[in-house]
Amino acid sequence: MNNILFSHSYFLRFDPKQWSLGQPYAPLGTLYAAALMRENGYNVSLFDTMFVEDPNRVIPVLEKTHPDFFVIYDDGFNYLTKMCLTNMREAAFSMCKLAKARGCTVIVSSSDSTDRYEEYLNEGADFVIIGEAEHTLLELTEHIKSGKNNYADIMGLAYMHEVKVIKTPSRPVLKDLDSLPLPAWDLVNMNQYRESWLKNAGYFSLNMSTTRGCPFKCNWCAKPIYGNRYNSRSPKNVVKEIKLLKETYHIDHIWFSDDIFGLKPGWVLELSGLLKEENIAIRFKIQSRADLLAEEDIVKALAMAGCENVWIGAESGSQKILNAMDKGITVEQIHTATRLMKKEGIKPSFFIQFGYPGEHKEDIELTINMINELLPFEIGISVSYPLPGTVFYERVKSDLKKKTNWTDSDEMALMFTNTFPASYYKQLHQYVHKNYHKHLAKNSLFKLMKNPSHVNMDSIKKALSGLYYVPATYIEKLKLNQLERV
Repeated sequence: MNNILFSHSYFLRFDPKQWSLGQPYAPLGTLYAAALMRENGYNVSLFDTMFVEDPNRVIPVLEKTHPDFFVIYDDGFNYLTKMCLTNMREAAFSMCKLAKARGCTVIVSSSDSTDRYEEYLNEGADFVIIGEAEHTLLELTEHIKSGKNNYADIMGLAYMHEVKVIKTPSRPVLKDLDSLPLPAWDLVNMNQYRESWLKNAGYFSLNMSTTRGCPFKCNWCAKPIYGNRYNSRSPKNVVKEIKLLKETYHIDHIWFSDDIFGLKPGWVLELSGLLKEENIAIRFKIQSRADLLAEEDIVKALAMAGCENVWIGAESGSQKILNAMDKGITVEQIHTATRLMKKEGIKPSFFIQFGYPGEHKEDIELTINMINELLPFEIGISVSYPLPGTVFYERVKSDLKKKTNWTDSDEMALMFTNTFPASYYKQLHQYVHKNYHKHLAKNSLFKLMKNPSHVNMDSIKKALSGLYYVPATYIEKLKLNQLERV
């Protein structure tokens, strides 16, 4: 019993917004698990669902490889899988049944199955791994291979025993991340990813993780896999992987998918020094926090290391809402961090969240004004999304009816009663984007007038885009005003 077929439940084609964007990232968590299992003597293969149009496509792979274990192992580093989209859940259920019908032992590890392990067990899974899963998976498969059928001593597991669901105690998180082998990148059809990136972005990016967990306690943020602990790989170990990816796959760019990149004091400076020592030049983007980036020395170190884009959870321009979210940051820190990043040539990007309980029109206006004033490089707008295990979820749980998850990442449905109807927030998303691009156009026009010697085709296009965005913003605002009165 040494053959394992790994898969994951993220089907890019089932997420229209992400499919049209065409910038997919490989299932990093899956590749970590596959690497550990291979290191321990298992024959591993991957059914990568990223470009697949139908879960039934797994059938010929199952019948060709005859795996002993079929493991749906989702990427715990990607916010798209953390969202637990219903399209992906149904696909996972389908694959569980198909593998089970072909005699496989079916094992699932994901944010969604951690929250809904009973559903997955009822839909064909033999085991659901709860939390950080690599070592639980190894212990479980070794247990099954040896012919044992008592699983109560395996930590971090849910399974059925005599029609009763058993959930074992949680497994402690892994502290020594360097002890894991590097992800099994060779299992991925890299040409598909490269072609999609080159076609849609003009460069090739891969994802890496340098840490696990997040010690901060934003009350809407779920952490079912890695929790509130924060453990980090060594800069030396990270540079080893960067070198591998550059030399083997000729990448141009990295997305460091950590919740918080470089939180450990001195870590970014050490990474930057090692990259310089190894003569490695790489562009990358990260996720961080405004309070961390309000420190000039940290921003300088990031710029020196090759960081070109930082996404921060700005969330709101209202201090009242930030406090209600337990964000632990101030609006002033968002302003300071943005200015420092721009000064060092880093592009600041904002995650914005509307619809948090207690948010009123004046709070929304403060957020819009903040975006217009700071003009981040990009904005990602969402509405508050309740995930199990969070303080926020408990607050609105009684208001959730049949719908508790979005179908895809662009649905933007508000699933609880709030200040305005759900249709208002959908329209607000349209208006804020148009208004943001209008202000970018105005800023480009101002720069052209101030420094006509710096004119280029890109700056002219941005300035002229105002001819579209000024009237478009006005129309979207009229629609928003109408919905406000509903």
